[in-house]
Amino acid sequence: MDDGLPSDAVGSRVSCDGERGTVRFVGTVPPTTGLWLGVEWDNPERGKHDGTHEGIHYFTCRHPKGGSFIRLKKASFGVDYLTAIRGRYKKEVQQILNEEITISSKTVEMVGFEAVTEKQKEEFLTTVALRMCEVSKPGADNEIRKVTPHVVSLDLSGNLLSRWEDVAAITEQMEPLRELVLSHNRLRVPIKPMALNQAFSSLKVLSLKKCTLTWPQLLECVPMWPQLEELYVSENDITKLESPSQQVLESLTILDLSDNPLVEDSLLSISQLPRLENLNLSKTGLSTIWFNDAQPGFKTAMFPALKMLALNNNNISDWLVVSELEKLSSLVKLSCRNNPLLSRENNPETATQLLIARVGKLEVLNRSQITLEERRGAELDYCKMFGLEWLASGGHRDPQQNHPSTEFTAQHPRYLMLIQKYGAPEEGELKKPEPFALKNQLLSITFLCPEDSDRKPIVKKLPDSMIIQKVKGLLYRLLKIPGVQLKLSYASSKMEGTEIDIDNDLKPLQFYSIEDGDKVLVRWS
Repeated sequence: MDDGLPSDAVGSRVSCDGERGTVRFVGTVPPTTGLWLGVEWDNPERGKHDGTHEGIHYFTCRHPKGGSFIRLKKASFGVDYLTAIRGRYKKEVQQILNEEITISSKTVEMVGFEAVTEKQKEEFLTTVALRMCEVSKPGADNEIRKVTPHVVSLDLSGNLLSRWEDVAAITEQMEPLRELVLSHNRLRVPIKPMALNQAFSSLKVLSLKKCTLTWPQLLECVPMWPQLEELYVSENDITKLESPSQQVLESLTILDLSDNPLVEDSLLSISQLPRLENLNLSKTGLSTIWFNDAQPGFKTAMFPALKMLALNNNNISDWLVVSELEKLSSLVKLSCRNNPLLSRENNPETATQLLIARVGKLEVLNRSQITLEERRGAELDYCKMFGLEWLASGGHRDPQQNHPSTEFTAQHPRYLMLIQKYGAPEEGELKKPEPFALKNQLLSITFLCPEDSDRKPIVKKLPDSMIIQKVKGLLYRLLKIPGVQLKLSYASSKMEGTEIDIDNDLKPLQFYSIEDGDKVLVRWS
């Protein structure tokens, strides 16, 4: 090191005035004299150029204005882990040592407590958080093992780490380590990843968010983590996915790829991960998913363990994508908010029903539990909604003559199963609703719970064309009573003392002659 300059300065991480960057060049920059550091900043707005000065190219940046030159005295190359841990926790320990206790109006100083605390402080540090502490290296050999040997969860996000070898030198001294957060660092792929795997032998959870990683770089690193179960790599440079070798990621249960510009036809490259249960593909630009090993109505062998899938904030605009999800044999939780497919539906409730009806094993949609009543209503409404299309394609109420087209069954792979379950909808239920002026057809309805006097009446304005099944769906959310079966009846303002059962979920409010001002009674069992 010369005047504070590390021997391996190029590639090292530095901070300057609160900004972090990577040293890409060390040397002189004529016509000036003296030593300069060429830095590529994590925040490109901090830079001025792409590493070119007065026509001479000194270093390369990802961003055209992501680089600049700074003097060595302005750069901090960080501190070692031991310095950071002492600085971070010294105040907390000192506060305990100096603490006073008041007992019966007498103040008692905790004399002698220092020895106990010094002895125990190693053991109480099972969770260490050193976020934004400028950690760049481990420190003296084997000292970490003496200071924090029992760490189970370690957060080193937003530091100045640049080498996996330095990370391994820290973690190998923490044998119980299970969770490691390295987000917002810039780590170079090690030359021999397998040589470092003992340093991560107990690691189960790893976060590498916003580390500018590509998928090939990640695959080079995964041999270091033989027992990894959860991997969080959102906001990286992951584009085209490739299949990992059979020896790695076999224990992975959670994978977060959100906020990466994925090449969608490469998604199937990770479909054979045997234990993957939770996959986050939100904000990845996906517009289509196709499991090409299974025909409509059959299950795919891909993603065999996948139970939870997040597809929020994508470009999905075709219901065929949702029908493809029906092929997943284990899928029970789906999050699909903010996609063109849903915003295109005039009624959000209708979009929710279609999602529920098209994916038969869903239990949770957009973080809301799907009740048996909601599923039944959604599937009945689905049968009604596409009944005319089914008949036009060759469908028939007589099972012997029921031969819908291949195109229809591809679009609606669950339809035939649903009409076997509920029966084909009646002809009158297949009529398209007549257009109406919404503002002239709104009914003010008071919902009462006669068997629960503590619940206040709920007054809602609803269109008279709203079917009973959708009314029940609204009530489930308003009353917050999942897992029950609702029974509705109404008392007409014109027929006092008379209570009329509302017993057909597929009929609209107007079918029961419910008028403005009527009361609907809500009971459940």
